[in-house]
Amino acid sequence: MTHSVGWIISNSGAALFDRPSETAIVLLNVERERVNETADILSQMQGVTEVYSVAGRHDLAVIIRVMDNENLAEVVTNHMLKVRGITKSETLISFRAYSRHDLERMFSIGMAGA
Repeated sequence: MTHSVGWIISNSGAALFDRPSETAIVLLNVERERVNETADILSQMQGVTEVYSVAGRHDLAVIIRVMDNENLAEVVTNHMLKVRGITKSETLISFRAYSRHDLERMFSIGMAGA
């Protein structure tokens, strides 16, 4: 597991946490006319930290950071895959992070000596 910021998703809402978390990359095929709309909707979901439009076999790559696999399943199956326009998905679950560049940069904003 990696140490990062993520979301706990539950029926009572979502809460931000700062401790070991699960990270997944979800590759999506989306109806051509709905790519931008779908990306906007996904980027607002709790647990989704980034959405990228990509070239190649997939249209969007979605980064999800949550506390555990149960929360991951909640985001993917109960929220993400209910968005209109998504035609196919492939979920990749990370084992280990090798670069901390983005997280270190995010936490250094506004800090003295950063």
